[in-house]
Amino acid sequence: MEILIKNIKELIQVETAEAKKLKVSGSEMAKLPTLKNAFLHIADGKIKAFGSMEDVSGVESDKNDLNIMDAGGKMVFPAWCDSHTHIVYPGSREIEYIDKIRGLSYEEIAKRGGGILNSAKKMHNATEDELVEQAMKRIDEVILYGTGALEIKSGYGLNVEDEIKMLRVIKRLKSLSPLTIKATFLGAHAVPQEYKNNQKAYVDLVINEMLPRVAEEKLAEYVDVFCDRGFFTVEETDRILAAAAKLGLIPKIHANELDYSGGIQVGVKHGALSVDHLEYTGEEEIRILKDSGTMPTILPGAAFFLGMINAPARKMMDAGLPLALASDYNPGSSPSGNMQLILSLACIQYKMLPEEAINAITINGAYAMGVSEELGSIAVGKKANIFITKEIPSYEFMPYAYGSNKVETVIINGVVKEI
Repeated sequence: MEILIKNIKELIQVETAEAKKLKVSGSEMAKLPTLKNAFLHIADGKIKAFGSMEDVSGVESDKNDLNIMDAGGKMVFPAWCDSHTHIVYPGSREIEYIDKIRGLSYEEIAKRGGGILNSAKKMHNATEDELVEQAMKRIDEVILYGTGALEIKSGYGLNVEDEIKMLRVIKRLKSLSPLTIKATFLGAHAVPQEYKNNQKAYVDLVINEMLPRVAEEKLAEYVDVFCDRGFFTVEETDRILAAAAKLGLIPKIHANELDYSGGIQVGVKHGALSVDHLEYTGEEEIRILKDSGTMPTILPGAAFFLGMINAPARKMMDAGLPLALASDYNPGSSPSGNMQLILSLACIQYKMLPEEAINAITINGAYAMGVSEELGSIAVGKKANIFITKEIPSYEFMPYAYGSNKVETVIINGVVKEI
């Protein structure tokens, strides 16, 4: 059935064929193309047409199976693209949250066998069915807040079979969920206890056993490494990414969350689609990013939850860089996939304008997960992944009202989702 949404108060992030874009950068991020008093026509799961209500009559005529929706007083956005999540995980880690309140750092908890290693222990004992069931509940929740695309990482297995198990779960989620999902292999997320005194042997395991299995079973589009102080070095990251490139895997890097780690530089060197976290980003990193096709991606939820410094978003945009925002949904450092909250944190904590933040979680978020040809904006031919807001006064209200869900109706692949 086709859908016609009428009387849209404002249609957000519209894109014409003449102004097609894969991302926006620098000062352009402060510009958000919209159309007031608009209609949106959806057919065969895609956006067929949009325009002013003055031109809607031709769409309505001779349509017997047209589902007409009235969006009077409401706005329509492209669904959020969340380009960095760890949404497949077994159970929660709220006890470590209490440890953080008592003053332990992220690194201190990790050294005690907590953090990622804690989730790895639970992952080993979890079945694929259990992991799918838990992840689907989280996916259903994030849809309610307007998310239409997810990147999902492995990284809580830390051995061959458990990493493959995680990626098989992600593959099942692709078939079970209507969302656009991309899989990332993150075997180099942490060093398991048994390799604590021989990190090189674990890197060898990732390169010689994990990567070939991932490629053989076609379980991931991307590869990631936690390149930071206390985790994996630039040299180790370089080895892993070089091996992954031979197997056709594109890098997306955890970089510069804990220090000036060199993660941004090695990511750009290997043509990373994105480098993520970026709390420690200086002039050199900005210069290197500016001459690349790599999307700098900030994860406000993690910095907020861990009480870390904020990435220099304004400095990066003023230098001409693009920015994406993502949730980092995971059990240890960002236990929320609510992208409306991420939007608010970007404005409140990072002083991003609403227009900049919306660009960062729509078109630039789509770029950071390799789907901006089909998602991230309202454009003819793109997937009909959109949401209709409740009655709100302006699009600035979306980050302003940080404590409530402003989404009323979600449409994924042209199908209205039950909320």
